[in-house]
Amino acid sequence: MSTIDADCHVIESDHTWDYLDPGDEAHRPQPYVSPSEPDRLYWLIDGAPTRQPGTVPSRGSPSQSLSGFDRTTQETRTLEDIEARLAHMDELGVDVQVLYPTVYLTQISPRPEVDLALAKSYNRWLGDIWHGSEGRLRWVAVPPLLSMEEVPAQLRSAKENGACGVFMRGFEGDRIISDPYFFPLYEAASELDLPITVHAGCGNPPFTGLSEGEGFIRNKVPVTSAFHSLLLHGVPARFPQLRFGFIEVAAAWLPYMVTDLSRRLERAGKRLAEDPLADNRMYVACQTNDDLPHITGYVGDDNLVIGSDYGHADTSSELEALRALKQQSDVPARTIDKILDDNPRRLYGL
Repeated sequence: MSTIDADCHVIESDHTWDYLDPGDEAHRPQPYVSPSEPDRLYWLIDGAPTRQPGTVPSRGSPSQSLSGFDRTTQETRTLEDIEARLAHMDELGVDVQVLYPTVYLTQISPRPEVDLALAKSYNRWLGDIWHGSEGRLRWVAVPPLLSMEEVPAQLRSAKENGACGVFMRGFEGDRIISDPYFFPLYEAASELDLPITVHAGCGNPPFTGLSEGEGFIRNKVPVTSAFHSLLLHGVPARFPQLRFGFIEVAAAWLPYMVTDLSRRLERAGKRLAEDPLADNRMYVACQTNDDLPHITGYVGDDNLVIGSDYGHADTSSELEALRALKQQSDVPARTIDKILDDNPRRLYGL
C-alpha cells in the first residue's frame, strides 16, 4: 500500500516566474518594500503589493512546532532542492505528495493577460519540478480562468507534465463555481480525466477584504459553500465523469451539509443521492482532529483523503498527519488504508 499526501504546498519564489514567455516579461512580479511592513517580502503584481508566500512564523511560536513547520526548510518548501524534499518525504513515510500553490490562494490579478501569463509560468515551473522528482511530486494546475478559451490547451499541457488536478477557489472573481461560466473548464477537465480541486482560499477581492484577519471566513467558508452550491444546482450530474475535491477545510461539516441539502432539495421536489459523495464523485480532505467514526457514519469511508499541508504553518498544517492517522485506534485499519491510498489514488487518477 502506498501513502499519498493529498494536500501539500509549494512556496513560490522569483524562480517561479522564470518560465514567462518573452513577450510577457512586463508582467513579471517585482520585489516591493511595503512602507507599513518593511521587514516582510512583497511582490508588486499588476501594480498591487502582494505578500510573498512562505513567511516564516515568529521564532519559537506554537505554530512552528504544532504544524511541523520548523522541520522543513526554505529549500524544501520552495523546491529549490527537490532531492531534499524527496528525502524528507522518505523520513515521513510518504510516497507521493500532491502540490498546491500558495500565492494563488487569493486572486493574483483581475486582468486576463496578467492572469494568463503568470498561470502559464507557474504551470511550466511545476512541470519541471515533477520531471525532477521521479514522479513523486504531483501537482494541481492553475487554470487561466479569465481566458477560458486558453483553458483546454493549458490543462492538456499540464497533464502531460505531471498535473493530476485543477486548482480552484470557492469564490472565483465575481462568480461562485456552480456558475455556467465555468462549464467549459469542467468539460475540458472531464475529457482529460483531471478532477476539480477546490482548495481553501478566496478569489473574490471584496470578500477577501471583508474577511481580513478572519482566516476561517476568508479561507474555509468559500470551499464549503462551493460543495453546497455544486450539489444544490446539480453540477456533478451535468459532468458525469468529473471528480471534485474539497481540500484543507477538514470534514466535520459534512453531516450538517448533507442534512441541509437533503431538506432543501426535498422542498424543491428533488432528492439528494443516497450516497451523495460517491454518487457525485466528491472527495473531502479530513484532518486528524475530525471525529472520523461520526463522519463515516454519514458519508462512508470511500471519499475521504488526508493531507499534511506541508510547507505551511496554519491550523490545517500537521506534518505527521498521515502517520498520526495510522495510529488512531478508533478508526478501522481498512478505513485508514482507503484514506491514505485508495481514495486519493481515485481522486487524482494516480
